[in-house]
Amino acid sequence: MGRRGRHGAPAREIDLAVQIGSVTLRAPVMTASGTAGHGLELAPYVDLARLGAVVVKSLSAEPWPGNPAPRLIGAPQGMLNAVGLQGPGVQHWLEHDLPALRAAGATVVASIWGRSVADYAAAARALRGADVAAVEVNLSCPNLEGRRGIFAHDAALSAEVIDVASAAGLPRWAKLSPNTDRVVEVAAAVHEAGAEAVTLINTLLGMVLDPGTGRPALAAGGGGWSGRAVHPVAVRAVYDVHASLPALPIVGAGGVTDGWSAAELMLAGATAVQVGTASFADPRASGRVLDDLARLLERRGVMRAAQIIGVAHSGGW
Repeated sequence: MGRRGRHGAPAREIDLAVQIGSVTLRAPVMTASGTAGHGLELAPYVDLARLGAVVVKSLSAEPWPGNPAPRLIGAPQGMLNAVGLQGPGVQHWLEHDLPALRAAGATVVASIWGRSVADYAAAARALRGADVAAVEVNLSCPNLEGRRGIFAHDAALSAEVIDVASAAGLPRWAKLSPNTDRVVEVAAAVHEAGAEAVTLINTLLGMVLDPGTGRPALAAGGGGWSGRAVHPVAVRAVYDVHASLPALPIVGAGGVTDGWSAAELMLAGATAVQVGTASFADPRASGRVLDDLARLLERRGVMRAAQIIGVAHSGGW
């Protein structure tokens, strides 16, 4: 890292590498899906090769236009979004965005979504053979085919999606919703179905009204609330899942803005973290969080980032 110790001697190098199932990451800080675009959008601000991974915006098998505008609005300590998973489709992304990401030295995690189990299977098949480290399966989508609510609120349905996502031939991470009291149950089900890790959390359901009209400010009505204020919800979800399923790797997400908020999720049980909404306010955020986390670890005398995983469950540091 090129840092120097208190008396000018070179500081000891901190080992930032972490292991998520079969995937080794060079650092425990990634971008969060939906907040860093599909390609090199953040490259002018962050050395993508330094991050643990770039998790790209969720992709479906076919292009999808998303929701009508307005789709984003500020909310207390964060924002609400109802973008609606706009994307170019897996094949277009493979041809036009992935090569540039790999050329930049980024470790890439693809994210997929669907409106039915068959949609997820199609997106997974389209990714087979892709030069990516893992596929994050975004389960926080409504099941429009079976009308059974949000995928991630149904343990059996979530497990079914993770099973069909094996068609990608890639390590599978399941991104779960915090909008249910069944998070631990769903995490156990997707792990049993083959997920090597779970990502906790996605956005919380929310709504903002326009003071001028008195109507919902987003065209879609409600949206997903994210940002600093949701961080305690993420910490609790990570803590509870790690307490019940200590062998299941967790990727923490939700309100990560600095080294401490990243470390807090790792202490609760996350192996790595993702930076999302903070990148809208500062596109350098993911790199800044990584640097800040490294400095925090050094101050604590921790020379391996993996040493702090789950420490809150064993007496703290």
